Amino acid sequence: MSVTGPAADHPLTLADYESAAQRRFEPDVWDFLAGGAGQERTLAANVRAFEETRLRPRVLTGIGRPDTEVRMLGRTWAAPVGIAPVAYHALAHPEGEVATARAAGPAGVPLIVSTFASRTFEDIATAATGPLWLQVYCFRDRATTRKLIERAEQAGFEALVLTVDTPRLGRRLRSERARFRLPAGIEPANLARGDYSSPSDHAIAEFDPSLDWSVIDWLRAVSSLPVLVKGVLTAFDARQAIAAGVDGIVVSNHGGRQLDGAPATLEALPEIAAEVAGACPVLLDGGIRRGTDVLASLALGADAVLIGRPVLHGLAVGGQEGVQRVLDIVTGELAETMTLTGTRSAAAAGPELVRPPTLPAPRQVSAPPNGSGLRKEDLHGSLCDPVLDTMNFLNEITHRYPEAISFAPGRPYDGFFETEQIFTYLRRYLDHLETSGASPAEVRSALFQYGPTSGQIRELIAESLRRDEDIDVPPESIVVTVGAQEAMVLAVRALIRGPEDVLLVASPCYVGITGAARLLDVVTTAVEEAEDGFRCADLEAAILAEKARGRRPRAFYLTPDHSNPSGNTMPLGTRRELLDLADRHDLLILEDSPYRMVSPGRQLPTLKSLDRGGRVVHLGSFSKTLFPGARIGFAVADQLVTDRTGGTGLLADELSKIKSMVTVNTSPVSQAVVAGMLLAAGGRTSRLNTETAAYYGDAMRVTLTELATCFPEDERAALGVRWNEPTGGFFLAVTVPFRADNAALVRSAEEFGVIWTPMSYFYPQGGGDRTLRLSVSYLTHGQIAEGVARLARFIRAQGHS
Repeated sequence: MSVTGPAADHPLTLADYESAAQRRFEPDVWDFLAGGAGQERTLAANVRAFEETRLRPRVLTGIGRPDTEVRMLGRTWAAPVGIAPVAYHALAHPEGEVATARAAGPAGVPLIVSTFASRTFEDIATAATGPLWLQVYCFRDRATTRKLIERAEQAGFEALVLTVDTPRLGRRLRSERARFRLPAGIEPANLARGDYSSPSDHAIAEFDPSLDWSVIDWLRAVSSLPVLVKGVLTAFDARQAIAAGVDGIVVSNHGGRQLDGAPATLEALPEIAAEVAGACPVLLDGGIRRGTDVLASLALGADAVLIGRPVLHGLAVGGQEGVQRVLDIVTGELAETMTLTGTRSAAAAGPELVRPPTLPAPRQVSAPPNGSGLRKEDLHGSLCDPVLDTMNFLNEITHRYPEAISFAPGRPYDGFFETEQIFTYLRRYLDHLETSGASPAEVRSALFQYGPTSGQIRELIAESLRRDEDIDVPPESIVVTVGAQEAMVLAVRALIRGPEDVLLVASPCYVGITGAARLLDVVTTAVEEAEDGFRCADLEAAILAEKARGRRPRAFYLTPDHSNPSGNTMPLGTRRELLDLADRHDLLILEDSPYRMVSPGRQLPTLKSLDRGGRVVHLGSFSKTLFPGARIGFAVADQLVTDRTGGTGLLADELSKIKSMVTVNTSPVSQAVVAGMLLAAGGRTSRLNTETAAYYGDAMRVTLTELATCFPEDERAALGVRWNEPTGGFFLAVTVPFRADNAALVRSAEEFGVIWTPMSYFYPQGGGDRTLRLSVSYLTHGQIAEGVARLARFIRAQGHS
């Protein structure tokens, strides 16, 4: 079967190989190779554990070229990577294990050959230039097992790997539903002739279900080779293995193919490594899909890892060369990751390199009876990105501890809203339509029909921007969106053409922009703020670095006023400097500024109002200022777009095309209520926010006063606690003397009754580990005072623990 597309022509990742390989197999064979036991929870958990683990980069380490070599059982491996035992390589390629062995040798890694190899031990050994180990299933007929071991030893195999988690094969529902049978001609080349067509039936008939730890002594009696055990998932069993005298332990759940519901191997690794404490090598298999996964495993206690399914994928796509390429990708990614984390050698990897997953495990549900359940790994990769889980985690913590005072939600205080206002403002807009000459049918259509994609209240928004912000743009340059979040999605999708384009973001930044980029497979480049705020020199350095890589810096996202999460505001001089920089480098600026009208005092001019070169796309929202539940946002995109024929239009028109495929239009009823509010205020949202701005300003002042009271200057300095002092908005940042992560948040909520947001959520490329964000918008002054007192007790306790 042919494979087409970029991943098939030049696979760059193991995921590319998996995608290309699937088309090479018949569906029932693919399910046999790719499937897991039961509902495949453990199968998915193996991969998810790595995807939720974060590596901690280090800079200016001067390590040069990292040393990836490891020493294992008297052999030096080129990298801490081996090929896990997988049965029947001939399912993927006619040469089977022979081709795999030819690839493993040049890569300098060992191959563990399955008891159910489809090529003879002798043929595999002839092809191999690297170490071979034999994976052993212990049969009821010990003579059969002995003969296998003797034959492998005579062929030059160097170790035995006893699989200990298979008193019987796990129930693999995909294969059962397909009534899977091995294709004709596929059989174990090193076992006596027999009926092996149903692997599960054969295992039930022939595997010895009564094995205990005495089998290690038996193996020692029949062979002089080192013995490793594969399938250990607990510290207790690791202790038993050490007592039995094994030469190595493989932390494995059989690729999720045995006990569904068992832990991911990465989750089980730390307790096993701690129990073994160097008494023998510890290897890990299950879920390795990148070089970063290898380094994470080493950091958490493994001496090496084994990869299984990806090797078959490479074999299916390109035979020996495909396997070599898979190994090259993993080992190349490992070397790159070691360099970026400052890890000089594989042996130097330690737990300080990783921040393991602390988000709660996703709720597990049963697959439908017809087997149509989906696998997480088959969904878009963004769904495994922690950025999409952060808000869910905060919500889960808030619901779990309802008595805690929460500084987490960045939402408006709802004491300003009255239910009847909705009807008043709706009526106000309908009256406006009627006095403007609309017929009853047109008024009815304005509420009940979809309406124009670009929005039906653009004129009113344009007038409001002119009055409030001195932004003078034609209504045609505005697109009314479902909140500012949709405006971000539309802008990023329109402006970022492909992988050669770069979206730069201020860091820390609102997770909505990084989440939108992730959904669209757009890679962001973070421009980290200094402690006193954003500096144009840092942005220019990032632009020049991207250009040197051959990429085009396309747009820069930031919140210049009372930003979420830091609360910082960009000075006027920096705003002018940024616009000049954008002109020099042909850069667009995505200005997101929802907190201006809810902040006390006169605000600095927006970037859009200062923009004379058409550099700023202004993203706005009425959620903070008028009506959160209406979900009305907008994008001001008045830039000219020229097509190949010389025709011109507005960027807003292009955004509307995308919107027509996303949400079709924005709710006319929501638009009508917001329009009524604008009309009632004479187009000035500032009039409607005089009271709210004063309230939020007071809340910020109370918070800063309470912090100063709870942390006198001498104690502040001794603890290493400090905070910024925003003049408006909802947020401020507090630096603390400990890692402000999810684990600390749980303790804060559970033991001290106060909730906050880890600032690390808002750093796209790492950072903010010792900073937390406080939102002051949703609390009364009394709640703020009590909440800060609780927070102070927590910080002191955590700082001294």
